[in-house]
Amino acid sequence: MPGGADRPAAGAARTAWSVPAALGVIAGVLLALGVTLGFGGNGALSLAGLGALLGALAWRDPRRALLLALAGAGVGAGFLSARTVLTRPDPMTPWLGAQVTLRGEWDGQFLTLAEPRARVVVAPKPTQGPGALTVAGRLIAPEGRRTPGGFDQAAWLRSQGGLFVPTPGAVLVAAQVRAHEPERGLRGWFRRGLSAGLDERRAALMQAIELGDRSDITREEFAAGYSVRDAFTRAGLAHLMALSGQNVALITGVLVWLMIRAGASPGWRFGVPAALLAPYLLLLVQPSPSITRAVIMGGVVLVALAVGRGRPDPLGLIALAALLCLLLFPLWLLDLGFVLSFLAVLALTGSARLAGRLPARWPYALRLAVAATVLAELGTLPVIAGTFGQVPLVGLPANLVAGVIMAALVPLGFLAGLLGPLAAPLNLINGPLASALLLVAQTFGQAPVLTWGVIGPGGMLAFVTAAGAGWLWLLGRAPGRAVLGAALAGTLITALPGWVRPAQDIVFLDVGQGDSTLLRLPGLTVLIDAGGSVGSDYDVGGRTVVPALRALGVRKLDVVIATHADTDHIEGVSGVLRALPVGELWIGQRKTDDPVLTAVLNEAQGRGVPVREVRRGDLVQAGRAALTVLWPPATPGVPRTTTTASPCAWTWATGAPRSWATCPPTPRRP
Repeated sequence: MPGGADRPAAGAARTAWSVPAALGVIAGVLLALGVTLGFGGNGALSLAGLGALLGALAWRDPRRALLLALAGAGVGAGFLSARTVLTRPDPMTPWLGAQVTLRGEWDGQFLTLAEPRARVVVAPKPTQGPGALTVAGRLIAPEGRRTPGGFDQAAWLRSQGGLFVPTPGAVLVAAQVRAHEPERGLRGWFRRGLSAGLDERRAALMQAIELGDRSDITREEFAAGYSVRDAFTRAGLAHLMALSGQNVALITGVLVWLMIRAGASPGWRFGVPAALLAPYLLLLVQPSPSITRAVIMGGVVLVALAVGRGRPDPLGLIALAALLCLLLFPLWLLDLGFVLSFLAVLALTGSARLAGRLPARWPYALRLAVAATVLAELGTLPVIAGTFGQVPLVGLPANLVAGVIMAALVPLGFLAGLLGPLAAPLNLINGPLASALLLVAQTFGQAPVLTWGVIGPGGMLAFVTAAGAGWLWLLGRAPGRAVLGAALAGTLITALPGWVRPAQDIVFLDVGQGDSTLLRLPGLTVLIDAGGSVGSDYDVGGRTVVPALRALGVRKLDVVIATHADTDHIEGVSGVLRALPVGELWIGQRKTDDPVLTAVLNEAQGRGVPVREVRRGDLVQAGRAALTVLWPPATPGVPRTTTTASPCAWTWATGAPRSWATCPPTPRRP
């Protein structure tokens, strides 16, 4: 067991063998990525950090030579594994650009072909559930990141390949389903049990919670423009729909309890659940970073308890899970789920210490739950903020409430899956539990979020410094005021550049067909159009423009301009209005019979955003720069208006409605 066999010698610190081996594998994968993908700068920085960490561990341990040898072996193994995956040709490459008809197994995310052995992305995603699928379309290469904060499909697909799993390397676009057969076997039986007697929304939630299949839940909405998945994200509950240690702990915990009640010996009590974890992963839920890590860690703990070795060293156990995951799936190192999963579990190692510092009058279970939630959120904070551009502010209460529901829903849902179509009576209990979880997400998902931008090296350094101070506080080696000081100093240092030198630029966002332009001046931020997707339900505003704005650090918009009522220009404005505070919405000619413009105006009215119909000569001025309207022509006899921007806010001329600004009006007559 990692760390189990390494009993500390008197006066000497001991490091589990898996720690240097895992660090070596990470270094090897980074080396392979640096050579083939041009990540040299970031790779060099990461390698330097890993080397420093390994040096610190070796310096404290008397077995320095052994640790360095393990690290060296890990470097070679990681490099070889990554190179094998990176250099393996994709069998679909010769058909790129061609119209093809493919038949394979659809799992809700990829279409897996038997001949040639390959995996393909299907766009748009079929509405049919998993099963045998025949689909026609055109094969193209995946796209990289086109806008700041955008989704890098090519990099993500590259990270999904493993030593024994083909890397998805092509996208089937304009896909049309020709034939579909529902999923059979264990997964088909299990899926029917999850949905027996439930409506579509609750069945989709059960499939996400128990199987990690989010293909159906992404189509569900609480209201127009307010999706179920967005609600879970804003409430800090998105991890509930990604299989992880919570599922493994709850399911194996119930099994162990049943074995104890049956009077089984420790070998059977822990051995049976351990033996069932591999079939659970491979036959039922399928490997993903978080659930694979959880199964490895849970299996090792159960085996250790079964043979009487006790609980393994937590850090050694985490390192062993990372080691095995990256040897089998080396490019998971680039996967967001892998990073978040391991950051969260590393942070959770301090749960008991933090719980011990909370008020003793609280029940220990509550203290532990609060500590675990806070540490998991803090441990993943920079990745969540920098990737999604927002940080949930209600994650703690939302997770405490949702955790109580999940404690019952996960094991009962698993039992319903095992019962298959016979699970309808049991789902009379699961249905209300699923409804309660949806209500928690819907309620907390309406709370404000803290918007963020891309986190650079300075921000990461500030976070690591504050996190280090917090860890020393947990160990009792630093006072609480040191942690507070480090956090405040880091916040000030990272915010200072934006205050001293505010952005002054024009950014043209790639929204495909159509336009979207961001204008930033001191005291004034303007978005001109927000793209649109003609003939598609893809929300360009919410899924392309808003992530780009957040990545650029835009927290509010003084003016949003909808130039004219064409779908590819203004359809995305509705998504922007839903996501960010907006001072004014400018439009040209008001068309009463245009459904896209009507939807934008209705969204503005619902959000309390003033709408102004502008004409030639209207302008907004910020310092020495001015934005002037050139079209449509001015109406004779109607005076034009001028807006003056200031560093604190901006206001309209006398007689015009006030915006959300807090500065006193500074009227100017043209």
